[in-house]
Amino acid sequence: MESLEVPQTGGLQRSCSLECFLIEYLFIAVNGMLLKLTLDGVDVTGERLAEEVLEVIKQKPSLRKISFVAHSVGGLVARYAIGRLYRPPKSENDEDSLVSVSEEETKGTIGGLEAMNFVTVATPHLGSRGNKQVPFLFGVTAFEKTASRVIHWIFRRTGQHLFLTDDDDGMPPLLRRMLEDHGECYFMSALSSFKRRVAYSNVGYDHIVGWRTSSIRRNSELPKWENL
Repeated sequence: MESLEVPQTGGLQRSCSLECFLIEYLFIAVNGMLLKLTLDGVDVTGERLAEEVLEVIKQKPSLRKISFVAHSVGGLVARYAIGRLYRPPKSENDEDSLVSVSEEETKGTIGGLEAMNFVTVATPHLGSRGNKQVPFLFGVTAFEKTASRVIHWIFRRTGQHLFLTDDDDGMPPLLRRMLEDHGECYFMSALSSFKRRVAYSNVGYDHIVGWRTSSIRRNSELPKWENL
């Protein structure tokens, strides 16, 4: 039985050399994740990733399981991609319901594969907007407000997504839409289909992604430093 691991290197400044190494070492090439294309937005880049995963699945029909490991913004891209790749479980009214079904058929699949592990590392799940979400702004409100207004000049559409300033036809910001299934994107159902879901975060010394956003917590839920 073969399984597919998707090394979603992600990040806004990930180098091509690292990607090429991962391509040779693991199973799939996640093309289009270079700096320029990453700035096209979480949704556009997520669509590209979903298309590439489907292409690999098509080329390797023996695949049965899939896992994602994602870093930084790549975690948001991977979340979007699985929302597009998710296939709901068969309806109880289907004729096949009388036959015993596998666990993946009751929870849904990712591109037809059993969802195993979804791992993110230093991913800004809550976005970068808000107090101390971007540590190098030092928690200074004036800096944080200015950043939310000018970020699109630097990081374009991806910056708008991170700071929740995108407005597509009056819809809520993309990261808020990704908190639930939305239209043809099964964001939460896709996450729920994985056997293991892990979010790793940096307690300190990460100047780009704050502890709260990468660990999906409120300020009041963060442990005290002295207890670590």
